[in-house]
Amino acid sequence: MGNTFGHLFRVTTYGESHGGGVGVIVDGCPPRLALTADDIQFDLDRRRPGQSKITTPRKETDTCEILSGVFQGKTLGTPISILVRNQDARSQDYSQMATTYRPSHADATYDAKYGIRNWTGGGRSSARETIGRVAAGAIAKKVLYQVANVEVIGYVIRIKDLEGKVDPSTVTLTQVENNIVRCPDEDMATQMISLIEQTGKEGDSIGGVVECVVRNMPKGLGSPVFDKLEADLAKGVMSLPASKGFEIGSGFAGTLLTGSQHNDEFYINNQGETRTRTNRSGGIQGGISNGENIVLRVAFKPTATIRKEQQTVTHDGAETMLAAKGRHDPCVLPRAVPMVEAMVALVLCDHLLRHQGQCNVLA
Repeated sequence: MGNTFGHLFRVTTYGESHGGGVGVIVDGCPPRLALTADDIQFDLDRRRPGQSKITTPRKETDTCEILSGVFQGKTLGTPISILVRNQDARSQDYSQMATTYRPSHADATYDAKYGIRNWTGGGRSSARETIGRVAAGAIAKKVLYQVANVEVIGYVIRIKDLEGKVDPSTVTLTQVENNIVRCPDEDMATQMISLIEQTGKEGDSIGGVVECVVRNMPKGLGSPVFDKLEADLAKGVMSLPASKGFEIGSGFAGTLLTGSQHNDEFYINNQGETRTRTNRSGGIQGGISNGENIVLRVAFKPTATIRKEQQTVTHDGAETMLAAKGRHDPCVLPRAVPMVEAMVALVLCDHLLRHQGQCNVLA
């Protein structure tokens, strides 16, 4: 019921924000891939709460346990189960949310759909669910890199109206991780951090945009008509909590150009390969990767749960005011970076395996 993603490389996440733990089952990972908990922990540490002064103060180590699917440091080709136990849940902070709906949160819609919800920490609607995605994404990134030398690098490009200048073709993970907001533009990162801090002190929140680049992409991934690569990428990243918009390549700015201005002209490089002089297509044409860098952007709204008092209603239909308690990010963007990378990697890994099965079976 919406908890499983992918076709050949399939992931199913489980658990609630304030339950015993959260995790993922990864099915379809090729055998003999070198894999340890440390490979997964690196990205979980980038996602975990309490990592800096501009994230939620909830203290979780998010230490992962591999329960199955790995033997003597290598994958078996069988389902991989990964668990992260919750350690610092404070369910009492959410007692008011048992009957009062947070504006722009999933409280009201979960009640409307299921007639019951886990109101402690938001349950499955909490961003803590993404732990399973990030863990699975770390495995997908290893597969992509080992098979095709593919790199997936995400970074914050904008916070509210502060926008950094980043070259997707040269940006490095070291540059991304060089500051707590994960914006490779150091001067703009300083301004972003100050804005997030000030907004948090006011009990409010802000949003922004994460950009992600995929380098060394093989040609041919993606399928017409309904399984276009950009369509699956859009579904993947738009399934993330707080995501509100998706662009690839020129995105909405491309609507301001003519066809002659927008088209990516072809040429033959020194290796005899067909390439494009520009990349307004964002690495995908006709729903299929063309070998250029995939460049996409994901817009995230301001965090819904804020300390500022707002008008709302109760489960029984009475109007009331709510100033939410609990520990929440004043801006989700810094922690959303590994989440975006994970969903992009999951989509690409799945399409890579599908492509190998469909196009190489008679090779």
